[in-house]
Amino acid sequence: MNPFHFCVHPELLAIARLERSAAFPEWARGGFVNLACTSDELSVVCSQVYVPPEVRHERDRVALGIAGVVEMTSIGVLAALCAALARAQVSVFVISTYDTDWLIVRAEQFAAAKAALEAEGHQVDGSLPRT
Repeated sequence: MNPFHFCVHPELLAIARLERSAAFPEWARGGFVNLACTSDELSVVCSQVYVPPEVRHERDRVALGIAGVVEMTSIGVLAALCAALARAQVSVFVISTYDTDWLIVRAEQFAAAKAALEAEGHQVDGSLPRT
């Protein structure tokens, strides 16, 4: 696998869970928003400053996105990246878009995630976002 260039999204994110029947929430805002609706749930990833406190969610997440386009025919990219993070004891939440992939890690594990990716030859640009 060729090395990737990662960019750190500048906002701290939250990952929220709503009931499947919930409408897409108006508070799902910020520079990074992802809504995933399945037969079991509605998951929302967005800037944590907009998530109401009464909503079930996990805060202080950092998104590292692969710069450029990752072809949908690529094989093993996420497996290799997640394996590197697993070896560093970093948990990861992955979001794939049409063009690229995002690795979302806990802010407290950001330094370990960055070091693990850089040890594999990848470049990570950006620092830990502030609240």
